[in-house]
Amino acid sequence: MRKIDELYLQYPFFGSRKMAVELGINRKRAQRLMRLMGIEAHYAKPHLSRPAPGHEVYPYLLRHVTIEGPHHVWSADITYIPLHGGFLYLVAVMDWFSRFVLAWELSNTLDVSFCSAALDTAFRFGQPQIWNSDQGSQFTSAEFLAPLKERSIAISMDGRGRALDNVFIERLWRSLKYELIYPGDFQSGIALLAALTNYFHFYNYQRPHQALDYQTPADLFPHKHKSKKSLF
Repeated sequence: MRKIDELYLQYPFFGSRKMAVELGINRKRAQRLMRLMGIEAHYAKPHLSRPAPGHEVYPYLLRHVTIEGPHHVWSADITYIPLHGGFLYLVAVMDWFSRFVLAWELSNTLDVSFCSAALDTAFRFGQPQIWNSDQGSQFTSAEFLAPLKERSIAISMDGRGRALDNVFIERLWRSLKYELIYPGDFQSGIALLAALTNYFHFYNYQRPHQALDYQTPADLFPHKHKSKKSLF
């Protein structure tokens, strides 16, 4: 699965057939592992409006939107994190204007609860005008959508398989994995948790972003400065 994840970072358009060829495994195994990891190839698919059974799906609202400032658009996504002898899932909530990571949570399952916990933490900073996510079952569940509706937040969802609809958080995953996850080669969830705490503080407060004219996300996001120093 780690090799699949590394290939997926480089070639997000690879499906199970190409993964199987690259790794010298049969396609059924590639399909099973990709399902377990929660990833699929990025390409346009038919019937994009079909929701998961009993779940609501919303249109993508950001195609022609100019992001005007902090709290205009927040987004969330889930990624696979490899460990020695296992793996975890990581969800993060990001402010699009500043790239500030508002909240994150780790889980050993794809249950909606860890996504809801990240959303609740993010609300401590305020709330967005527009919320964007993919059409994953966690983000389309009634439990997850309820607090967004209660706050009258406009809900936007990526088209299935469209990586560029949530490009800012996709770039976060790429930076995180190349700068921390693969070099760190973590043995346990406890070690990973401590490293992520330091990394996200570093990402928000110390790491200059070329797209932000080499400012940090914290330079552009209004918030109370955290006293905790990064150990990254």
